Amino acid sequence: MSTRTTIFVSVTLIASAVLAGLLLWSRLPDPMPGHWNAAGEIDGYISKFWGVFLLPIISIALTGLFLIIPRIDPLKANIAQFRAAFNWFIVAFVVYILYLYILTLLAALGTLFNMTLMLLPAVGLLFIGIGYLMSGAKRNFFIGIRTPWTLSSDTVWDKTHKLGSRLFMLGGVVTILCAFLGESGIWIMLVAMLGASFVPIVYSYVLYQRETKS
Repeated sequence: MSTRTTIFVSVTLIASAVLAGLLLWSRLPDPMPGHWNAAGEIDGYISKFWGVFLLPIISIALTGLFLIIPRIDPLKANIAQFRAAFNWFIVAFVVYILYLYILTLLAALGTLFNMTLMLLPAVGLLFIGIGYLMSGAKRNFFIGIRTPWTLSSDTVWDKTHKLGSRLFMLGGVVTILCAFLGESGIWIMLVAMLGASFVPIVYSYVLYQRETKS
């Protein structure tokens, strides 16, 4: 996906979400549901203003940050090699945030559902997307598994991200399955994702030590 298309799609999605919130404004309660516990039940509320505008604002801010990163990274030429995949990730992330936004509006309108059951599959798909992005990521200072050892060696970077890609995709599948395990699924997901995040860090150190000794 081109950067121009990414900007157009992202802006269109965010604008559509804001429009939907404004059209529903008179039907939304104040305060609105704003937080759910591990069991997927509402346990916190926020004002209607923030309920309607907070997630779109977050989407705009993060989309802008993601678009700036390839311009300011000293290794921007490396990012250019996987820019198309990164652009797809930007759109996927916006879709994920707006999916959460839709769920928030539905909950505010009185629709009954388990947030954990509804959200975890989307989180799992996002992790799978991150894993796919990792598979083609080249060494840079903002995107990927950035340790002193991956940033010091292209070989260590590539091997670490190959492992990280597989672990994040596996963690994504586990997260999707956790949606059907109730409250315990949240904790299983956290353990899976902590493992997927921590193991590559240790692996990058081991690879770097082997490389320097050889």
